[in-house]
Amino acid sequence: MKNLALLLAFTMIASTTFSRRNNNNGNKGGGNPTPAAGCASAVAIATLNLNNVRTRIEGTGGSMWQDRANSIADYEVPKRTSSADPKYTAIYAGALWMGGQDVNGQLKLAAVTFRATGNDFWPGPLNTTTADIDVSTCAKYDKFYGVSRPMIDQFVAWYQAGLDDQANGTSTQLEDFPGYKIPDAILNWPAHGDLSLGQDWHLAPFYDRDEDDFYDPNAGDYPKYDLIGDIDCRTTRDVRLFGDTTIWFVFNDKGNSHSESQGPSIGMEIRGQAFAFATNDEVNNMTFYNYEMINRSTFTLTETYFGQWVDADLGNPDDDYVGCDAQRGLGYCYNGDNDDESANGINGYGQVPPAIGVDFFEGPYADNDGIDNPLTTNIAQALAQGGIPYAGLGIGYGDTIVDNERYGMKKFVYYNNSSGLQGDPTTALGHYNYLRGIWKDGSNMVWGGTGHYSSATASNVKADLMLPGDSDPLFWST
Repeated sequence: MKNLALLLAFTMIASTTFSRRNNNNGNKGGGNPTPAAGCASAVAIATLNLNNVRTRIEGTGGSMWQDRANSIADYEVPKRTSSADPKYTAIYAGALWMGGQDVNGQLKLAAVTFRATGNDFWPGPLNTTTADIDVSTCAKYDKFYGVSRPMIDQFVAWYQAGLDDQANGTSTQLEDFPGYKIPDAILNWPAHGDLSLGQDWHLAPFYDRDEDDFYDPNAGDYPKYDLIGDIDCRTTRDVRLFGDTTIWFVFNDKGNSHSESQGPSIGMEIRGQAFAFATNDEVNNMTFYNYEMINRSTFTLTETYFGQWVDADLGNPDDDYVGCDAQRGLGYCYNGDNDDESANGINGYGQVPPAIGVDFFEGPYADNDGIDNPLTTNIAQALAQGGIPYAGLGIGYGDTIVDNERYGMKKFVYYNNSSGLQGDPTTALGHYNYLRGIWKDGSNMVWGGTGHYSSATASNVKADLMLPGDSDPLFWST
């Protein structure tokens, strides 16, 4: 089962921090899928390089992990200490997929894979009234904004020392921070959109020390990390920065026509973060991504799904398999035997090959229903009360807090690198079907065999999670 792509998806709720509908006073902007601009393809590249992973981010175009110019994988783990060392990569490419239906049942969709045949995403924030964007705005935001927790810690300490000096008549700021200058990354933080272009005033998250609703580092404002640990992620939906190093970016699906998926545009503004932590445990081998999704159109999407598409090439890709762990809500790729040989110029991981996993740590919030949906192995109760049987399929379930539940993995799908019934999607509907957990031909994915009903070893039992092995003893995925 070589050359596989896997897709993790969940239902996306249209009224949450991760995904919220824009109220634009009834204007018709955004209802028309025709793009308002002929934006060029995103070209900016950032590198996430903190712990044991070094990888490429092209988030302003909706993709990452691939060196597209050279058609090679660029998710390097463990990362090299020298360019002379061999390079080992675990993922070839990744991208976002999202789609839903408007009130008339018309499909709206944005999705990319390798961006070799087109684009569905472009840089920049949308006009909050019309859901449009212009070429100059796309070009302006084809960049990344990088900060780090140590950078902000130092800034806050420097600024506080100045306040203490003013109150006490001391000079500790000069003594403890000789020659300190506020870094450009803090000074140029994109906290505000351009109101003259109809953009949201509140763009990148920032801490507003004097609460004047204006970002000014000289007044002590800074990119918003939770520095003192007073933000309870179980109860707040406020967006802040995550990680020890963070790359922030903003993009949309209205900058031009959707030349890869062929789907009508949504009018979605997406604010992304790529981040990592410096630790001495397993987190040192991980990278993380967070997306705030804002529907700027006038229509509410229904039957809406959001997914992470992954082409996981674990070293030599010719002997890779994929599967999922239902109890952990995890998709993964592993080597088909105990020796990942080098081949075709690609370094294999050798005789102790690792595995690579993709997980939804915090999905979108579920609809408010006034109850604490249960975490229970009683399937009838879970179905009746909107609960789940495995903690990995969501968070906030059964914790006594009402309406803080977030979805985890709702679907796990794979498809082959081919043109067949289980192959590459070539239409908007094909992409959307995969997001919904059904095959391109509209048939349900089923338990057993290849997951397609035409397989001799397949059953007629519908399945939401492909290839779970023995990780679903309660058969929740069926």
